Amino acid sequence: MDRLHSMRVFCRVIDAGSFAAAAREMNLSPAVVTRLVADLEEHLGARLINRTTRRLALTDIGEAYLERARQILTEVEEAEALASTASSEPRGHLRILAPPAFAVHQLAKRLPKFHAMYPKITMELSAPGPVETVDENFDVSILVMGRRPLDGDFVARRLAHSEVIACASPEYLDRNGRPEHPTDLALHEAMLPTFLREITFVQGDWGDDEPAGESFTLTPQRPVLGTIQTDMLYAAALHGLGISGLPSFVVEDALLEHALERVLPQWHLFTSSIYAAMPTRKHVPARTRAFVDFLVQELGGEDRDPWLLAAGCETRRPCPASTTTDQK
Repeated sequence: MDRLHSMRVFCRVIDAGSFAAAAREMNLSPAVVTRLVADLEEHLGARLINRTTRRLALTDIGEAYLERARQILTEVEEAEALASTASSEPRGHLRILAPPAFAVHQLAKRLPKFHAMYPKITMELSAPGPVETVDENFDVSILVMGRRPLDGDFVARRLAHSEVIACASPEYLDRNGRPEHPTDLALHEAMLPTFLREITFVQGDWGDDEPAGESFTLTPQRPVLGTIQTDMLYAAALHGLGISGLPSFVVEDALLEHALERVLPQWHLFTSSIYAAMPTRKHVPARTRAFVDFLVQELGGEDRDPWLLAAGCETRRPCPASTTTDQK
């Protein structure tokens, strides 16, 4: 029996919540996962998991063994990382956790370049939803944070800031007019995340050292579309359904291609800071350092919004499209 492999399978079963889920994540059959855990219990002479038809529950011995097993596996990973740092070429398997919209609109288009630079690194990307803290099951977690400061036992490097701005398709604005002040939005179709009850526009640049500009809070009527899916709001805006607030890292390409136009270019909704974070480890694998360094290089790592800068739509600067389309 490969004891380390069995320990990894046991830990994954607990993390995943079931034998079947662990089997899918590890690309093994459920029967193999069940047998490995049973062999481990037989080797130890103790039951680790109480199995019921609805859930798994650790025994007292199982809880103690899980804690020690995690420590052992971490030590093994650190030893492997120490050995891998001696290699001049990063290699191995990299596990990345990221918010879905950032993964789709920013990571996906950069992965080919990263793969060309480091062909011996394979990647596994998980994007189940918002990410606000580090998950120790992943080598790198992409955090998108609001004003709340980072808090936790991990190492993080800033990638960029991203403003949420109001956008609509030029076709929609040609039909319905272009708002000049947030109050004008009452005459427009709004598309909002379902959890928002009010929206606040802030005038001017955002930054820790910048004075707050004028702000204006709206309580919108029932929006034409409500959803928690950022990409659904993005797609609906592209197709002319209405005006939506979207992160700059989502709309950059659409702004560059004039498929979307920034509305109220001197106002923004709020700003997030984006970080690449790693669980605190004594020895960080070369592949992890290479990926984080790559993202910092790609996105700038500065206290500004690289996506609005690239699109020529930084706050306090009118978008190129909006300077010409008002003459109708």
